[in-house]
Amino acid sequence: MPLTTAFFTRKQGELVPAPHARGPWSPDMLHGRLLGGLAARALEERHAEPGLHFARLTVDLFRNSPLLPVTVETSLVRDGRRIRVADAVISTDQGVIGRASAVLLRQGEQPGGEQSIVTPAWDERPPEGPPVTSEGWQPPFDLWRITEWGGPGAGRVWLRETFPLVDDEPVTPFVRAALAADFASPISNVGTNGLGFINADYTLTLARLPEGELVGVEATGHLSAAGVATGQVTLHDTAGPFGFCAVTAVANPVALISR
Repeated sequence: MPLTTAFFTRKQGELVPAPHARGPWSPDMLHGRLLGGLAARALEERHAEPGLHFARLTVDLFRNSPLLPVTVETSLVRDGRRIRVADAVISTDQGVIGRASAVLLRQGEQPGGEQSIVTPAWDERPPEGPPVTSEGWQPPFDLWRITEWGGPGAGRVWLRETFPLVDDEPVTPFVRAALAADFASPISNVGTNGLGFINADYTLTLARLPEGELVGVEATGHLSAAGVATGQVTLHDTAGPFGFCAVTAVANPVALISR
């Protein structure tokens, strides 16, 4: 499979998935991270404006879908002087499979003084060698595990996209962040027996857009009880931290994933 093969191809107003658009839970199920990427792409394409920054993206993944053609419709909810809000609905011929909401904020002068608390840059250097593969599902992106999968303490990884999302379009920084944000669930919700939670949503917040192709994901929190989990991560690039992501997830023990 050539590295230039996109996850989706435009055809008659729809986005037709390639076989490698499948996720880790089932060989015939669309990967949720791609739905978030498609929502970000559509919102950026139709509602971006110079001086307005995508500060928040919430993606709801409430219905699994087989590898079917996808459509993404967007709508403008609010367009004010300093804030713009837009929604996206993701559908197949089986109905709506997800939705997203974005908040764009007007950029301006940074307030003076020092912040009381600032997220520190992590001490991980960019990867130098090729990503290491493992048994089981192989992610269709480059993945460098800095920490042991499911080991104690905060998990850390570097990610890099290797396929275009749609046709030969370049992956924009906002779409890159949206794709990487979905990894918040596995890295914050994994346990010693593997990954037993599947995420229902994620909320990405961005102080700035990522620079370059590498995105680092660092787990910074996990709580769970009675089969319901919430997790959070900090997102980094080679220049430092640029955003956060929080997820909710539900237990999925039948399809427990060990990577």
